[in-house]
Amino acid sequence: MQKHGDVQKLLKSLFKNTIEAMLEAEMEEHLGYEWYSAEGKNSGNSRNGYGIKTVKTEFGETELRIPRDRNGTFEPQVIEKRQTKTEDLESRIIAMYAKGMSNRDIEDHMRDIYGIEASASLISRITDKIMPAVAEWQARSLDAVYPVVFLDGIVFKVRKDAKVINKCVYSVLGINMDGRKDILGIWINDNESASFWLSVLNELKNRGVQDIFIVCHDNLTGFTDAITAVYPKTEQQLCIIHQVRNSTKYVPYKDLKAVMADLKSIYGASSLDEGEYRLEEFREKWSNKYPQILKSWDANWSELSAFFKYPAEVRRLIYTTNAVEGFHRITEVYQNQNDRMAG
Repeated sequence: MQKHGDVQKLLKSLFKNTIEAMLEAEMEEHLGYEWYSAEGKNSGNSRNGYGIKTVKTEFGETELRIPRDRNGTFEPQVIEKRQTKTEDLESRIIAMYAKGMSNRDIEDHMRDIYGIEASASLISRITDKIMPAVAEWQARSLDAVYPVVFLDGIVFKVRKDAKVINKCVYSVLGINMDGRKDILGIWINDNESASFWLSVLNELKNRGVQDIFIVCHDNLTGFTDAITAVYPKTEQQLCIIHQVRNSTKYVPYKDLKAVMADLKSIYGASSLDEGEYRLEEFREKWSNKYPQILKSWDANWSELSAFFKYPAEVRRLIYTTNAVEGFHRITEVYQNQNDRMAG
Protein backbone atom coordinates (compact mmCIF):
# COMPACT_ATOMS: atom_id res chain seq x y z
CA MET A 1 0.00 0.00 0.00
CA GLN A 2 2.57 2.59 1.09
CA LYS A 3 4.64 4.31 -1.56
CA HIS A 4 8.04 4.91 0.01
CA GLY A 5 9.86 8.12 -0.77
CA ASP A 6 6.78 10.13 -1.77
CA VAL A 7 7.37 12.79 0.88
CA GLN A 8 11.08 13.00 0.13
CA LYS A 9 10.31 13.56 -3.56
CA LEU A 10 7.80 16.27 -2.70
CA LEU A 11 10.23 18.06 -0.39
CA LYS A 12 13.07 17.68 -2.88
CA SER A 13 10.93 19.27 -5.59
CA LEU A 14 9.80 22.07 -3.26
CA PHE A 15 13.40 22.75 -2.22
CA LYS A 16 14.72 22.62 -5.79
CA ASN A 17 12.06 24.97 -7.17
CA THR A 18 12.57 27.47 -4.35
CA ILE A 19 16.36 27.53 -4.67
CA GLU A 20 16.10 27.98 -8.44
CA ALA A 21 13.64 30.86 -7.97
CA MET A 22 16.08 32.47 -5.53
CA LEU A 23 18.91 32.08 -8.06
CA GLU A 24 16.74 33.70 -10.74
CA ALA A 25 16.15 36.65 -8.42
CA GLU A 26 19.89 36.86 -7.75
CA MET A 27 20.55 37.03 -11.50
CA GLU A 28 17.95 39.78 -11.94
CA GLU A 29 19.60 41.73 -9.15
CA HIS A 30 23.02 41.19 -10.75
CA LEU A 31 21.88 42.35 -14.19
CA GLY A 32 19.66 45.12 -12.88
CA TYR A 33 16.61 44.11 -14.88
CA GLU A 34 14.01 41.33 -15.08
CA TRP A 35 13.87 38.68 -17.75
CA TYR A 36 12.72 40.06 -21.16
CA SER A 37 12.73 43.60 -19.78
CA ALA A 38 13.48 46.39 -22.27
CA GLU A 39 15.98 47.70 -19.76
CA GLY A 40 18.28 44.87 -20.72
CA LYS A 41 18.87 46.09 -24.27
CA ASN A 42 22.38 47.45 -24.74
CA SER A 43 23.02 47.01 -21.01
CA GLY A 44 26.36 45.36 -21.60
CA ASN A 45 25.41 42.03 -20.09
CA SER A 46 22.60 39.48 -20.45
CA ARG A 47 21.58 35.96 -19.58
CA ASN A 48 23.44 33.07 -21.13
CA GLY A 49 21.46 29.93 -20.38
CA TYR A 50 22.05 27.60 -17.46
CA GLY A 51 24.61 25.31 -15.97
CA ILE A 52 23.64 22.15 -14.10
CA LYS A 53 25.00 21.63 -10.61
CA THR A 54 24.43 18.62 -8.36
CA VAL A 55 24.37 19.27 -4.61
CA LYS A 56 23.94 16.91 -1.68
CA THR A 57 20.86 17.69 0.40
CA GLU A 58 18.82 16.11 3.19
CA PHE A 59 16.52 14.87 0.42
CA GLY A 60 19.27 13.22 -1.61
CA GLU A 61 21.33 14.53 -4.51
CA THR A 62 19.55 17.40 -6.24
CA GLU A 63 20.25 18.86 -9.67
CA LEU A 64 19.94 22.64 -9.83
CA ARG A 65 19.77 24.90 -12.88
CA ILE A 66 22.24 27.72 -12.24
CA PRO A 67 21.68 30.80 -14.43
CA ARG A 68 24.71 32.22 -16.26
CA ASP A 69 25.47 35.64 -17.72
CA ARG A 70 27.43 36.41 -20.91
CA ASN A 71 30.17 38.32 -19.10
CA GLY A 72 30.71 35.45 -16.64
CA THR A 73 30.52 37.83 -13.68
CA PHE A 74 27.49 36.32 -11.92
CA GLU A 75 28.41 34.78 -8.55
CA PRO A 76 25.54 32.74 -7.03
CA GLN A 77 25.08 33.36 -3.31
CA VAL A 78 22.53 30.91 -1.94
CA ILE A 79 24.48 28.04 -3.54
CA GLU A 80 28.02 29.23 -4.18
CA LYS A 81 30.13 28.09 -7.14
CA ARG A 82 32.21 25.48 -5.33
CA GLN A 83 29.55 24.48 -2.83
CA THR A 84 28.54 20.80 -3.00
CA LYS A 85 26.43 20.51 0.17
CA THR A 86 23.48 22.61 1.27
CA GLU A 87 24.60 22.93 4.90
CA ASP A 88 21.27 22.94 6.77
CA LEU A 89 19.53 25.07 4.17
CA GLU A 90 16.64 22.63 3.73
CA SER A 91 14.75 23.26 6.96
CA ARG A 92 14.97 27.02 6.52
CA ILE A 93 13.59 26.77 2.98
CA ILE A 94 10.73 24.43 3.91
CA ALA A 95 9.79 26.57 6.93
CA MET A 96 8.94 29.42 4.56
CA TYR A 97 6.01 27.36 3.27
CA ALA A 98 4.36 27.30 6.69
CA LYS A 99 1.13 29.19 7.24
CA GLY A 100 1.78 31.92 9.77
CA MET A 101 4.92 33.25 8.07
CA SER A 102 4.25 36.82 6.94
CA ASN A 103 6.09 38.62 4.13
CA ARG A 104 8.20 40.32 6.77
CA ASP A 105 8.94 36.97 8.44
CA ILE A 106 10.11 35.56 5.12
CA GLU A 107 12.26 38.63 4.47
CA ASP A 108 13.87 38.14 7.89
CA HIS A 109 14.30 34.47 7.02
CA MET A 110 16.06 35.45 3.78
CA ARG A 111 18.40 37.81 5.61
CA ASP A 112 19.29 34.94 7.90
CA ILE A 113 20.10 32.76 4.88
CA TYR A 114 22.03 35.38 2.92
CA GLY A 115 23.71 37.20 5.79
CA ILE A 116 23.80 40.83 6.80
CA GLU A 117 25.81 41.84 3.71
CA ALA A 118 22.86 41.14 1.42
CA SER A 119 21.24 44.27 0.05
CA ALA A 120 17.67 45.23 0.90
CA SER A 121 16.79 45.20 -2.81
CA LEU A 122 18.06 41.62 -3.22
CA ILE A 123 16.08 40.39 -0.22
CA SER A 124 12.95 42.16 -1.47
CA ARG A 125 13.40 40.80 -4.99
CA ILE A 126 13.83 37.23 -3.76
CA THR A 127 10.82 37.47 -1.45
CA ASP A 128 8.65 38.81 -4.29
CA LYS A 129 9.86 35.98 -6.51
CA ILE A 130 8.97 33.11 -4.16
CA MET A 131 5.82 34.44 -2.43
CA PRO A 132 3.43 33.51 -5.30
CA ALA A 133 4.74 29.91 -5.23
CA VAL A 134 4.37 29.77 -1.44
CA ALA A 135 0.79 31.08 -1.60
CA GLU A 136 -0.11 28.66 -4.40
CA TRP A 137 1.29 25.67 -2.48
CA GLN A 138 -0.53 26.65 0.70
CA ALA A 139 -3.88 26.95 -1.09
CA ARG A 140 -3.67 23.96 -3.46
CA SER A 141 -6.61 21.55 -3.62
CA LEU A 142 -6.46 18.27 -1.70
CA ASP A 143 -8.07 14.85 -2.10
CA ALA A 144 -11.57 14.30 -0.73
CA VAL A 145 -10.63 11.29 1.42
CA TYR A 146 -7.49 10.39 3.37
CA PRO A 147 -7.55 7.00 5.15
CA VAL A 148 -4.67 8.03 7.45
CA VAL A 149 -3.48 11.48 8.49
CA PHE A 150 -0.48 12.18 10.75
CA LEU A 151 0.16 15.31 12.79
CA ASP A 152 3.38 16.23 14.51
CA GLY A 153 5.31 19.29 15.60
CA ILE A 154 8.97 20.25 15.77
CA VAL A 155 10.73 23.39 16.91
CA PHE A 156 12.40 25.45 14.19
CA LYS A 157 14.58 28.50 14.67
CA VAL A 158 13.15 31.50 12.80
CA ARG A 159 14.16 35.13 12.62
CA LYS A 160 11.70 37.65 14.05
CA ASP A 161 12.45 41.37 14.42
CA ALA A 162 16.19 40.79 14.04
CA LYS A 163 16.19 38.06 16.70
CA VAL A 164 16.34 34.28 16.33
CA ILE A 165 13.50 32.67 18.24
CA ASN A 166 12.01 29.18 18.54
CA LYS A 167 8.69 28.52 16.84
CA CYS A 168 6.77 25.28 16.68
CA VAL A 169 6.08 24.09 13.16
CA TYR A 170 3.18 21.65 12.85
CA SER A 171 3.03 19.37 9.85
CA VAL A 172 0.03 17.46 8.54
CA LEU A 173 0.85 14.49 6.35
CA GLY A 174 -1.82 12.36 4.65
CA ILE A 175 -1.89 9.01 2.91
CA ASN A 176 -4.48 9.04 0.14
CA MET A 177 -6.65 6.25 -1.26
CA ASP A 178 -3.85 5.21 -3.64
CA GLY A 179 -1.42 4.83 -0.74
CA ARG A 180 0.60 7.91 -1.64
CA LYS A 181 1.93 10.29 0.98
CA ASP A 182 1.36 14.01 0.68
CA ILE A 183 2.20 16.96 2.91
CA LEU A 184 -1.21 18.56 3.34
CA GLY A 185 0.19 21.64 5.00
CA ILE A 186 2.64 23.21 7.41
CA TRP A 187 1.63 25.72 10.09
CA ILE A 188 3.61 27.89 12.48
CA ASN A 189 1.99 28.82 15.78
CA ASP A 190 3.17 29.91 19.21
CA ASN A 191 1.14 27.28 21.07
CA GLU A 192 -1.32 24.46 20.68
CA SER A 193 -4.99 25.16 21.32
CA ALA A 194 -8.41 23.99 20.18
CA SER A 195 -8.90 27.24 18.22
CA PHE A 196 -5.60 26.76 16.39
CA TRP A 197 -6.46 23.18 15.43
CA LEU A 198 -9.96 24.25 14.41
CA SER A 199 -8.43 26.73 11.97
CA VAL A 200 -6.10 24.05 10.58
CA LEU A 201 -8.83 21.44 10.15
CA ASN A 202 -11.32 23.89 8.68
CA GLU A 203 -8.68 24.97 6.19
CA LEU A 204 -8.17 21.33 5.15
CA LYS A 205 -11.93 21.00 4.72
CA ASN A 206 -12.10 24.17 2.62
CA ARG A 207 -9.33 22.78 0.42
CA GLY A 208 -11.39 19.68 -0.31
CA VAL A 209 -10.79 17.13 2.47
CA GLN A 210 -14.22 15.70 3.27
CA ASP A 211 -13.29 12.66 5.33
CA ILE A 212 -10.39 11.24 7.35
CA PHE A 213 -10.65 7.66 8.60
CA ILE A 214 -8.04 7.79 11.36
CA VAL A 215 -5.65 10.48 12.54
CA CYS A 216 -2.40 9.75 14.40
CA HIS A 217 -0.97 12.41 16.69
CA ASP A 218 1.04 12.96 19.87
CA ASN A 219 -1.71 13.96 22.31
CA LEU A 220 -1.76 17.51 20.95
CA THR A 221 -3.38 20.07 23.23
CA GLY A 222 -6.89 20.96 22.08
CA PHE A 223 -6.80 18.61 19.10
CA THR A 224 -9.41 16.12 20.30
CA ASP A 225 -12.11 18.78 20.62
CA ALA A 226 -11.18 20.28 17.25
CA ILE A 227 -11.22 17.00 15.30
CA THR A 228 -14.54 16.04 16.88
CA ALA A 229 -16.04 19.35 15.76
CA VAL A 230 -14.80 19.25 12.14
CA TYR A 231 -14.56 15.49 11.42
CA PRO A 232 -16.80 13.83 14.03
CA LYS A 233 -16.47 10.34 12.52
CA THR A 234 -12.66 10.33 12.50
CA GLU A 235 -10.96 7.92 14.88
CA GLN A 236 -7.89 9.03 16.82
CA GLN A 237 -4.72 7.06 17.41
CA LEU A 238 -2.07 8.36 19.77
CA CYS A 239 1.43 7.78 18.43
CA ILE A 240 2.83 4.64 20.04
CA ILE A 241 6.43 5.67 19.45
CA HIS A 242 5.88 8.95 21.29
CA GLN A 243 4.13 7.06 24.07
CA VAL A 244 7.07 4.67 24.39
CA ARG A 245 9.52 7.58 24.46
CA ASN A 246 7.55 9.31 27.18
CA SER A 247 7.15 6.07 29.12
CA THR A 248 10.86 5.29 29.11
CA LYS A 249 12.14 8.83 29.62
CA TYR A 250 13.11 8.18 33.23
CA VAL A 251 13.80 4.44 33.05
CA PRO A 252 17.47 3.76 33.84
CA TYR A 253 19.53 2.07 31.17
CA LYS A 254 19.75 -1.23 33.07
CA ASP A 255 15.95 -1.69 32.75
CA LEU A 256 15.42 0.07 29.42
CA LYS A 257 15.71 -2.94 27.12
CA ALA A 258 13.39 -5.11 29.24
CA VAL A 259 10.78 -2.37 29.70
CA MET A 260 10.69 -1.58 25.99
CA ALA A 261 10.42 -5.26 25.08
CA ASP A 262 7.43 -5.65 27.40
CA LEU A 263 5.81 -2.49 26.01
CA LYS A 264 6.35 -3.82 22.50
CA SER A 265 4.49 -7.00 23.47
CA ILE A 266 1.47 -4.77 24.20
CA TYR A 267 1.24 -2.83 20.94
CA GLY A 268 2.67 -5.72 18.93
CA ALA A 269 -0.11 -8.07 20.08
CA SER A 270 -2.23 -9.85 17.49
CA SER A 271 -5.53 -8.50 18.85
CA LEU A 272 -7.03 -6.02 21.29
CA ASP A 273 -7.72 -8.81 23.79
CA GLU A 274 -4.11 -9.97 23.68
CA GLY A 275 -2.92 -6.36 23.96
CA GLU A 276 -4.98 -5.88 27.12
CA TYR A 277 -3.64 -9.16 28.51
CA ARG A 278 -0.05 -8.02 27.84
CA LEU A 279 -0.83 -4.71 29.53
CA GLU A 280 -1.88 -6.58 32.66
CA GLU A 281 1.32 -8.64 32.50
CA PHE A 282 3.28 -5.39 32.33
CA ARG A 283 1.33 -4.10 35.33
CA GLU A 284 2.22 -7.13 37.45
CA LYS A 285 5.89 -6.90 36.53
CA TRP A 286 6.58 -3.15 36.60
CA SER A 287 3.80 -1.28 38.44
CA ASN A 288 5.69 -1.05 41.75
CA LYS A 289 8.88 0.20 40.10
CA TYR A 290 7.41 2.43 37.36
CA PRO A 291 3.81 3.33 38.31
CA GLN A 292 3.86 6.45 36.12
CA ILE A 293 4.12 4.28 32.99
CA LEU A 294 0.91 2.38 33.82
CA LYS A 295 -0.86 5.58 34.79
CA SER A 296 -0.21 7.04 31.34
CA TRP A 297 -1.11 3.88 29.39
CA ASP A 298 -4.32 3.40 31.38
CA ALA A 299 -5.39 7.02 30.89
CA ASN A 300 -4.79 6.92 27.12
CA TRP A 301 -5.60 3.28 26.35
CA SER A 302 -8.67 3.88 24.17
CA GLU A 303 -6.69 6.10 21.79
CA LEU A 304 -3.51 4.03 22.04
CA SER A 305 -5.35 0.88 20.98
CA ALA A 306 -7.51 2.21 18.12
CA PHE A 307 -5.21 0.63 15.50
CA PHE A 308 -6.21 -2.90 16.63
CA LYS A 309 -9.44 -2.45 14.62
CA TYR A 310 -7.42 -2.52 11.40
CA PRO A 311 -5.71 -5.39 9.54
CA ALA A 312 -2.29 -6.39 10.86
CA GLU A 313 -0.50 -5.32 7.68
CA VAL A 314 -1.48 -1.66 8.12
CA ARG A 315 -1.26 -1.34 11.91
CA ARG A 316 2.39 -0.30 11.98
CA LEU A 317 1.62 2.42 9.45
CA ILE A 318 -1.17 3.74 11.66
CA TYR A 319 0.28 3.63 15.15
CA THR A 320 3.28 5.89 14.68
CA THR A 321 3.87 9.42 13.40
CA ASN A 322 7.31 8.34 12.15
CA ALA A 323 6.09 9.05 8.62
CA VAL A 324 5.90 12.76 9.36
CA GLU A 325 8.90 12.67 11.68
CA GLY A 326 10.92 11.54 8.67
CA PHE A 327 10.00 14.90 7.20
CA HIS A 328 11.10 16.65 10.36
CA ARG A 329 14.42 14.75 10.39
CA ILE A 330 14.49 14.33 14.13
CA THR A 331 17.95 13.00 14.94
CA GLU A 332 18.35 12.98 18.70
CA VAL A 333 20.44 9.90 19.64
CA TYR A 334 18.19 8.76 22.46
CA GLN A 335 15.05 9.02 20.33
CA ASN A 336 16.66 7.09 17.49
CA GLN A 337 17.81 4.40 19.90
CA ASN A 338 14.30 4.08 21.30
CA ASP A 339 12.75 3.97 17.83
CA ARG A 340 15.00 1.08 16.80
CA MET A 341 14.18 -0.83 19.94
CA ALA A 342 10.46 -0.07 19.70
CA GLY A 343 10.13 -0.79 15.99
